[in-house]
Amino acid sequence: MARKLYIKTFGCQMNEYDSAKTAELLADSHGLETTDNPEEADVLLVNTCSVREKAQEKVFSQLGRWRELKERKPGVVIGVGGCVASQEGAAIRGRAPYVDLVYGPQTLQRVPQMLNEVEATSGPQVDVSFPEVEKFDRLPPARAEGPCAFVSVMEGCSKYCTFCVVPYTRGEEFSRGFEDVLLEVAGLAEQGVREVTFLGQNVNAYRGRRDDGSEADLGQLITYAAAIEGIGRIRYTTSHPLEVNASLIEAHARVPQLVGHLHLPVQTGSDRLLGLMKRNHSVAHYRAIVGALRKARPDLFLSSDFIVGFPGETQADFAATLALVRELNFDHSFSFIYSQRPGTPASELADNVLMAVKKARLAQLQALLAAQAKAFSEAMVGTRQRILVHGRARRDADELAGRTENNRVVNFPGPSTCIGQFVDVTITAAFANSLRGRFAGPSRLEA
Repeated sequence: MARKLYIKTFGCQMNEYDSAKTAELLADSHGLETTDNPEEADVLLVNTCSVREKAQEKVFSQLGRWRELKERKPGVVIGVGGCVASQEGAAIRGRAPYVDLVYGPQTLQRVPQMLNEVEATSGPQVDVSFPEVEKFDRLPPARAEGPCAFVSVMEGCSKYCTFCVVPYTRGEEFSRGFEDVLLEVAGLAEQGVREVTFLGQNVNAYRGRRDDGSEADLGQLITYAAAIEGIGRIRYTTSHPLEVNASLIEAHARVPQLVGHLHLPVQTGSDRLLGLMKRNHSVAHYRAIVGALRKARPDLFLSSDFIVGFPGETQADFAATLALVRELNFDHSFSFIYSQRPGTPASELADNVLMAVKKARLAQLQALLAAQAKAFSEAMVGTRQRILVHGRARRDADELAGRTENNRVVNFPGPSTCIGQFVDVTITAAFANSLRGRFAGPSRLEA
């Protein structure tokens, strides 16, 4: 009987990508089959996130539950990967000494060898180093699981925003080779993938080395990827305002496969707070970028990230954020109460905004963002949308589900032959988290 692997993933899409690659590595090296039931697993891995305080605590709560499994089944191997592992290293075992493996985002490719060492010596293995090039060189070939796929094009971050731990847990920015990425996309397309999402902590900082020694940016990568047969849709996330260049704006104007949806974090509408956050751009600069993008792509849907209650945030600072949201009219966005992350420059600042004030501001901001997103959804009713059908609907197996360009789920009755294909759907109703539609036939814009 094959041994089983269970992976619990916290955090961003990069972590989802890393978890999938880890599972593929262990399937190849140890024949481990993934399971959704931790009770039957021989190897238990948690891929961690350190961006939010609660997410970090969830990790140790999860490990506490797994300790009971290990007590009942001593041969079980428990591992911690991801950003908390990178940040804490061997200290994780001080808090959870039953953990066997600790590895960072840049050493997941070493997990098979680390597992061999654990099983051979019964001793723990810790490796949270930053061998950037090695990770991409040693990952297995991409495997498609449905019509959509993530493609990691770069790692790390060199922006050093004062509130963020990513540069310390994933290292400096490092881009994959241009041709390597295109080969992966082509391989996925041959397996039936129709949509790819390029991933990176600052994905639009991508500068991939070409075989001839020159560099290609994200706009060029998107343009070349769009020419690969079978690829009908391209997304990218997450972006930084400083890295939106003319090439990327031109790609939004000229590449029909690039979706009319962009996630571009701004964090606050206050120039004073942007300075304290070391974002290195002003509100005016952000506004100008959005204007250029919307001129290039008039139907662009824009979403963002916002931090509420950053140290020293005044009512005037918060009012500036609300004003920017009203002015630029964001679609589905993410907003969070500021929480100190150990080791970041902002952790040295006095966290002097009362929690009650933070919560009230967050509720006000989220209400505004939700109202804007609702208005966008309701405006789609009666329109004909091109969607990529992922599979059966969650709540009704007799229906199909897919996503629009602006990343909304659409449920609709239709033939199963549509799965994995682009189709046109007329939107008939808008709900809080999804749309309902009526099948209108194969996509008129099919790639």
